[in-house]
Amino acid sequence: MWRQLLPVGRDAASGGYRRFAWTGADSDCRSWFEEQARSRRLAYEVDRNGNQWAWLGDPAQGDAVVTGSHLDSVPDGGAFDGPLGVVSAFAALDELRHRGVRSARPLGIVNFGDEEGARFGLACVGSRLTAGVLTAEQAHRLTDADGITLPRAMEAAGYDPDAIGADPERLDRIGAFVELHVEQGRALDLSGDRIGIASAIWPHGRWRFDFRGEANHAGTTRLADRRDPMLSYAETVLAARREAELAGAVATFGKIAVEPNGVNAIPSLVRGWLDSRAADQERLDAVVGGVEKAARAYAAAHGVDLGVERESFTPVVEFDHALRDELARILGTGTDLTVPVLGTGAGHDAGILSGRVPTAMLFVRNPTGVSHSPAEYATEDDCVAGVLALADVLEGLART
Repeated sequence: MWRQLLPVGRDAASGGYRRFAWTGADSDCRSWFEEQARSRRLAYEVDRNGNQWAWLGDPAQGDAVVTGSHLDSVPDGGAFDGPLGVVSAFAALDELRHRGVRSARPLGIVNFGDEEGARFGLACVGSRLTAGVLTAEQAHRLTDADGITLPRAMEAAGYDPDAIGADPERLDRIGAFVELHVEQGRALDLSGDRIGIASAIWPHGRWRFDFRGEANHAGTTRLADRRDPMLSYAETVLAARREAELAGAVATFGKIAVEPNGVNAIPSLVRGWLDSRAADQERLDAVVGGVEKAARAYAAAHGVDLGVERESFTPVVEFDHALRDELARILGTGTDLTVPVLGTGAGHDAGILSGRVPTAMLFVRNPTGVSHSPAEYATEDDCVAGVLALADVLEGLART
């Protein structure tokens, strides 16, 4: 399975992946998922929001145990973020069949669409729509960098954008959702453990900072006469690092758009996107508030106008404690396996679903600690350990 997926959407120059929602690479990934489901004689379906499902047993029975993740990527992302959870789900089902496990509950595997938000700027679109935290009207207004709307992209890929929206009936069928994911950090590598259990997802969000100055000639305009928004932006980037260090949080300006974007032109507009995450809401508020305060002071000093808009936000997600404890019990029974419980600053579909369904997450060790990069990695032995842990969890949950 892993070898089949590796070439899909891979950029020859960067070595990273460009599997963006409703593109050809995404379609190839979706075809792969369908093929895996049908080859195992699982019931296959696509829901109203384009999420793919494969079922062992009748989901209408309810109280289903579901696992899976996503197959799309960030720009030039790694091979493991998302796909490891989907590949491991099919492999864990194979392991259960090898063991002869007879499930008392339906088992499902899901590929949530557009988790990374690489094309339309909003993460977890498929799960947000399903959970009703993103409305159809809001989704219809999403636009990519080329001005293509989400409805138009879905239509081009053969899906009906008029059908999207909340899907409470589907979520009501699910008794537990467990997402396996490569760790996006080095906590497990530092502790020497192969597998971890998630405790919570840090609150996080994205803010857009628009610095508006005055375009002018780079060679003839005196420094004293300039209203250069790039200066304010650059100082704000440094302020974000400073505020994050003070709060014990993280803050990143990772995307920028410049107008008119000429080498010999002073910019008229510098638009930067801030991503910030912290262990609790108070620290996150302190970071973002501090960054905005500094940005406004810098803008005023350079005669630049500043607009700040919060484009997305996810509050702290505490995973279901009873389910989390049950995973720890299952994985600790009859083994010497230690499974640490750790928080994460990364968002996931499991976090979106947690408001409607008992959810939990398993992490597989990432020795580099690198994610959202071609350097993202997990050893084959650790991936196998993840599959076996997931199989144990599914077996334990499906028999109860």
